[in-house]
Amino acid sequence: MSTLEKIKILTDSAQYDLCDYVNHNKSSQVNLPGIYHATGHNGCQIPLFKTLLTNKCKNDCKYCINQSKRNFTRLELAPQELAHTFLNYYNRGLVNGLFLSSGIDKDEDLTMEKTIETIRILRKDYGYDDYIHLKIVPGASKDSIKRAMALANRVSINIEAATPSGLAELSSTKDYNKDILKRLHWIDSLHGKSTTYPNSTHTTQLIVGANDESDREILHRMEKIYNKTKLKRTYFSAFSPIEETEFENKQACSTDRTAKLYNADSLLNDYHFKLKELVFDENNQLSLTQDPKISAAENMDIFPVEINTAPFIELIRVPGIGVKSARKIISIRKKMPFKNKNELKKLGVVVDRAEKYIRIDGAYQSLLENFQ
Repeated sequence: MSTLEKIKILTDSAQYDLCDYVNHNKSSQVNLPGIYHATGHNGCQIPLFKTLLTNKCKNDCKYCINQSKRNFTRLELAPQELAHTFLNYYNRGLVNGLFLSSGIDKDEDLTMEKTIETIRILRKDYGYDDYIHLKIVPGASKDSIKRAMALANRVSINIEAATPSGLAELSSTKDYNKDILKRLHWIDSLHGKSTTYPNSTHTTQLIVGANDESDREILHRMEKIYNKTKLKRTYFSAFSPIEETEFENKQACSTDRTAKLYNADSLLNDYHFKLKELVFDENNQLSLTQDPKISAAENMDIFPVEINTAPFIELIRVPGIGVKSARKIISIRKKMPFKNKNELKKLGVVVDRAEKYIRIDGAYQSLLENFQ
């Protein structure tokens, strides 16, 4: 089997590993396997080479295409083989970086050794100095995590579930607290100490809809992690049933649900909302039809807020006002007070969403328009 044929299989086996949530199924215009388009914070498309080192795995995750009980073609790439193939893509301008993950064949640290050797070859033997995102496998040793972080721009470990019982629904071979949360905190403790490459960050990922966990449970876990670590962000992967797995007849998770989780997660992580400010239904789920920020605003007693005097913490709770625009508002109003909503619109405020929650110079702008 050729290397490209292997990569096609290993790329398909990496379907649950995400770098972004908008375009993770977008295919490349180049007819080569492994090219994955991530979306950066500025909205630009970043082509990465995404693959597994191996799809051999000893774990029995019931949702996963690579689970140990599933009968399909198992293979792996040698570190030198993978490094050489990636560099071929990179030097041809097809990709801007590497996103490397792996199943766990027999031993966690042996798997980590092979992934670390792959990026060591790239960094030290070939002088590659661009972006690498490396997945840390559950149960990895602290030493292997430290060495991985010294070579990668970003590392991540998938927490997969929000609770120990939620992970137990997915797998019988992983210990939630020991194999995953402990490793996540090791990563955080090493953050900034072991990494020599710029923009060092770490992230995590959950599978949504494969177990019975509610949105409240998921966001409660993320709030605890954000409060205790420097985790950059969380990715939510919507469960999709795969043939010949225990969950092949389980209903797929709606991407509408993961979209709302992303919205709510941003409120916790970027806007520093408290979980108690978010609104859930009687089943502890977010609304699928309303933005979580609007749902939260409708249950707050701080509105309307005065644009020219409201503190930052209140401004960022206004639907339509983001963190950046709130900072701009505070900076500008020190010199000159705002007079109308068009001034806010120029700063990026979505005034159609914001106007019912704000006053400008003491007046509701929507009411003023009715009398003009």
